[in-house]
Amino acid sequence: MLRPPMLSGPPSTESTTADESPGRSARGLHAPCLCLALESERPLLPPALHTLAQVDAVTIGRSRDDRGAELLGGGERVLALTVPDRWMSSSHALLRRVLGRWMALDAGSKNGTFVNGRPITRVELADGDVLEVGHTFFVFREDGRGPAQVSRALALPGLATLQGELAEQLRALELVAKAKVSVVLRGESGTGKEVLARAVHALSLRPGPFVAINCGALPGALVESELFGYRKGAFSGALEDRPGLVRSADHGTLFLDEIGDLPLPLQTSLLRVLQESEVLPVGATRPVAVDLRVIVATHRDLEGMSSRGEFRHDLLARLSGLTVEVPPLRERREDLGLLVAALLKRLLGEGAASVAFGLPAARALLLHPWPLNVRELEKALGVAAALAENGRIELAHLPASIRAPPSPPQGAAAVGAPPRPLSPGDAVRRDEIVELLRAHQGNVTAVARAMGKARVQVQRWLKRFGLDPGGFRT
Repeated sequence: MLRPPMLSGPPSTESTTADESPGRSARGLHAPCLCLALESERPLLPPALHTLAQVDAVTIGRSRDDRGAELLGGGERVLALTVPDRWMSSSHALLRRVLGRWMALDAGSKNGTFVNGRPITRVELADGDVLEVGHTFFVFREDGRGPAQVSRALALPGLATLQGELAEQLRALELVAKAKVSVVLRGESGTGKEVLARAVHALSLRPGPFVAINCGALPGALVESELFGYRKGAFSGALEDRPGLVRSADHGTLFLDEIGDLPLPLQTSLLRVLQESEVLPVGATRPVAVDLRVIVATHRDLEGMSSRGEFRHDLLARLSGLTVEVPPLRERREDLGLLVAALLKRLLGEGAASVAFGLPAARALLLHPWPLNVRELEKALGVAAALAENGRIELAHLPASIRAPPSPPQGAAAVGAPPRPLSPGDAVRRDEIVELLRAHQGNVTAVARAMGKARVQVQRWLKRFGLDPGGFRT
């Protein structure tokens, strides 16, 4: 089974505010950010995050030797970014703050400036837009987090990120790792939930093993014996005692993937395990003590299932501890360079150092919606690396689904546009937002407050789901 990669080595995070620390300023923590996500010719280099708090303009151009980031004073505060990209002009592109919005302008470059794969002269940037300058790709975020906030979470083994909201959740995982707190990981298939579960187990320092169980793949007739074990002679074919998967995780961590697929009768048995810290094997008369840390993952709405009687409410209450929302890859474009580098190193070892991307191939990677998330990215890179005999991955080496002309990233989608097909989790989220928009008469700030989310995140969901808050105002 393909799995998201283990990542090591933090990306570069750089503050652009000269006279204040992002940790001391709300503006530093919640400010627009520009992330250098990927250099086509040097894909193993870590990305770099630049906060734009108290910055009036950004210039992007070619340097001779290495990347540079210099904050220039004077009448306006200008962040000068340089990259040793021979396809860049010395003065290639300009970003400027205009009435609180950020505009991208081509500075008369030789090869042009592109936003979301389209050439531009001047355009207003939206959250998640991909800026292409030479053979280098940047991702713009309207509401990022300061580098100090992001970098604190990068120590978590298993996943690195430049996305502020995810970084805050990783930090929370670090804090609870050594406590016996249940963790619920929500997210689409392939987003890295098991990677996070393994990371929490590693940080917990529990001496027992990490045991992963896919609740949706357990054999129906043997599921109870598989989970809880059995005694010799309990049924035909039971020729010896077996501990079962749950007891195999004794003194360690039990990871229950797709917990929403667990049949109701087994939910009852699992609840007993969690409440009493003991297992009753099939054919046994006495329970066996077990010491577990439980982490569960799901893409389903457990609360909704519980209200419909499809999931035990007492089991849900027992499992509920820290809940982490693992975003899909299409919402983490700034992390694409991190993932590409980690996957290439895992796939090719030392040979990854010779890999480069042709411009159309790199553009396709940044703009593809990745419906199957990191798992799809891993498969695509594996095929492409095998086909690229000279180490240069071109567009033709990528799967046909990725070579297709990309749709604009979600940040560039107009509010009110027809929504794309939704996953079950997204459908639940959309319904929740619709109800809150009705309750608060289209007030996005009030909806964000009710959800406990940043306003820009709610705006991001509105764009993705094609919801116009104006239609809910009376």
